Amino acid sequence: MAVPTNQFTVHFWGVRGSIATPGRTTVRYGGNTPCVEMRCHGKRLIFDGGTGLRVLGQHLLKELPVEAELFFTHSHWDHIQGFPFFSPAFIKGNRFRIYGKLSPDGKTIKTRLEEQMLHPNFPVPLRVMGAQLDFCTIDVPQVIDLGDGVTVETGFLNHPGEATGYRVTWQERVAVYATDTEHFADRLDESLVHLARQADVLVIDAAYTDEEYWSKTSSKVGWGHSTWQEAIKVAEAAEVKNLVIFHHDPLHTDDQLDQIGAIARKNFPHTYMAQEGMAIAITPVAPHLDLVPASH
Repeated sequence: MAVPTNQFTVHFWGVRGSIATPGRTTVRYGGNTPCVEMRCHGKRLIFDGGTGLRVLGQHLLKELPVEAELFFTHSHWDHIQGFPFFSPAFIKGNRFRIYGKLSPDGKTIKTRLEEQMLHPNFPVPLRVMGAQLDFCTIDVPQVIDLGDGVTVETGFLNHPGEATGYRVTWQERVAVYATDTEHFADRLDESLVHLARQADVLVIDAAYTDEEYWSKTSSKVGWGHSTWQEAIKVAEAAEVKNLVIFHHDPLHTDDQLDQIGAIARKNFPHTYMAQEGMAIAITPVAPHLDLVPASH
């Protein structure tokens, strides 16, 4: 099924960081690890392949044949562990272009995905996948032209082992996906501010609170993630219209996320907490939040 050519929407299939967290205390926001889908001017763009990618894959089985662009920020486990369970990739007639930067040791995203599907980690190798998989090595910075006026700009993110942020643009409408990234202690990350410049929607890593990040007993400094307070600073500096707090800490319950969202909105009114099933439509006038199941 084709994506409508007049549509630019952001759909959240996995919003949790580090490890999947099913259970009673995470049911409202969701426990799947990162996967965000953008449907933009007839194109389907997928960002990261955490466990949320499996859920998206089940949805796409109703829309065969499927063609999509799949962008990886990096190859840490929580961002690739859903790929071996992405059902559309096993079906002949589907096509996926898969993008990723070389890892610091020089390995391609194809190699990283292949490695996790080898014994003893997984019983089925990547070569069994029946869909057409075209792997593309990208640079940072780079502007990728997907055609029909849709572009994807890459940016550097501050994360152990490196990570890539993405800025999707169509007809002056902009959505930015920036996870995993850690703020600097003494200044704003100008590379991140530039990537997010005047975006309609900024989806950003804000796993912690300032208190958790700077804790004297369990500091998160150097772990590669940021706080909602720092996310607001980036949003303000970049003149972002709408801020989406993403990559929720696995220890944060639904009630805690409710509290964080309420406090954050007092500081930046157009702040939303990423939630599985949430969809955002970016319209020519202004983005609006559409809290309906992502399958709709």
